[in-house]
Amino acid sequence: MKTTVFSTHKFEEPYLVKANDGKHQLKLLESRLTQETAILATGSKAVSLFTGDDASAHILEKFNAFGVKYIALRSAGFNHVDLAKAAELDMKVARVPAYSPYAIAEHTMALILALNRKLIKAHNRVRDQNFSLNGLTGFDLNGKTVGVIGTGKIGSVLVKILHGFGCKILVQDVIVDENLINSYNVIYTNCETICKQSDIISLHVPLTSSTKHLIDAKHISLMKQGVMLINTSRGGLVDTKAVIEGLKTKKIGYFGIDVYEEEEGLFFEDHSDDILQDDVIARLMTFNNVLITSHQAFLTETALTNIAETTIYNLDCFDKGKVSGNEVS
Repeated sequence: MKTTVFSTHKFEEPYLVKANDGKHQLKLLESRLTQETAILATGSKAVSLFTGDDASAHILEKFNAFGVKYIALRSAGFNHVDLAKAAELDMKVARVPAYSPYAIAEHTMALILALNRKLIKAHNRVRDQNFSLNGLTGFDLNGKTVGVIGTGKIGSVLVKILHGFGCKILVQDVIVDENLINSYNVIYTNCETICKQSDIISLHVPLTSSTKHLIDAKHISLMKQGVMLINTSRGGLVDTKAVIEGLKTKKIGYFGIDVYEEEEGLFFEDHSDDILQDDVIARLMTFNNVLITSHQAFLTETALTNIAETTIYNLDCFDKGKVSGNEVS
């Protein structure tokens, strides 16, 4: 099946080619899917999209006119696809539901440790032959209260890791996982309680209308002075401007993100020769207690292999008229 693959990155291309093994005609494009680039899918029966691709209603209508019938997402999230329009056009959409929860959870822990122990500052100092320890004091994670909002696949792995560090763990989710309670002594509570009692808060819920800007000025006001806030889930969960105010007042003592609300067209691309146009992220980058990675948490060999293999499997099922179990609607 001829498939146009948008937003193909060099780091994933060999995994896609290997998983495909010549089965489908893959047209690998570096271009991100936009109104202007949608025409590049002409002649394809399927497209494959990444997190930053725009699959809004107008673009899906264009795809329909080109004869595109299938969308294979190379991500777990699907908030960048207008599913109602896809259903209206009888266009099938499949995702990669779980590629490696360990990759995301471990990266989350890396952000926590790097911020706490000021590893970036320490590394830069040593490279300048400055071996002073002044200003590098961190804190023991053992005994600290950590709030994990969302105890799905990724949140559950993070709970296991945090338990190993000796943390007291508060969690919030619409579904109570009894195994987490029995194995790791987690306490299920609400978002407000987590904000009030946690030394560290980490977000692991999907972006929906109810979770958009979950962390806003109101919730930030409830947090402990000097709280650490981590987001490796979806950028839209956080009102970034409210966080900046929290950083300025020192209510937020540490902020680590791997996702950003306006990351489309920014993350995954080299802008080193450009003038940064996003004033919000530019302001974030001025704080020495902020650590930003550009949607890197998933980037492990295991995850890339699983993403590629599941994507090709979804294309196989589309081609053969089978149900993959990965469809979204």
